[in-house]
Amino acid sequence: MPTVANGIDMDWHISRARAENLELELRPAGGVVVRLLGYANHANMGSYDEAIQGYLSGRDSQPDIVAHRAQGRVKTGVGLNAEYTFPANVRLFARTGWNEGHNESFAYTEVNNSVQAGGDLGGAAWGRTHDRLGVALVSNGLSQPHREYLALGGLGFLLGDGALRYGRENILETYYTAHLWRGLSTSAGLQYIQHPGYNQDRGPVLVGMLRVHADF
Repeated sequence: MPTVANGIDMDWHISRARAENLELELRPAGGVVVRLLGYANHANMGSYDEAIQGYLSGRDSQPDIVAHRAQGRVKTGVGLNAEYTFPANVRLFARTGWNEGHNESFAYTEVNNSVQAGGDLGGAAWGRTHDRLGVALVSNGLSQPHREYLALGGLGFLLGDGALRYGRENILETYYTAHLWRGLSTSAGLQYIQHPGYNQDRGPVLVGMLRVHADF
């Protein structure tokens, strides 16, 4: 685990900072794949509850998650992913995830629950066998302590407007992946984001994407 939230430096004291992951993959029928995930992250995490109380009691001038970090805190989470591939080169997926929302978001991004669904279509229909056209819908949310911390003026490693009129962050994404040569491909896409940063006073926004992928 990183030494600070979403940091690049790792804490190599495995007895106090580590991640444990367990995944079970099931293939109940042709074309169907289901994956179940459980994890526990151990790190020097802050407590949203303690940061809120520190501010409301007058000990802190503003909610400060960093001031309320402690070694040995554990953030647990679960996930479920299902995929189905049709014979006609169409793939569908749905996934959901949840993590406990009292300890600090510490790795990857600030989110406590998410629901997603989408799919893609192979390019054989228009003579581009290795291309894919896809679309996905995502709805992300925060726990009650996490949103209260932000509403009181707290800052996270990604979030913090000094206030918060909470709304779920909803995303519509579409993309096209084009095969160029051997293991080289490129993708272009567009995201429409409602309530970016979980704030109803922000957005909506459009975000463009361009990516190059190489397999060696």
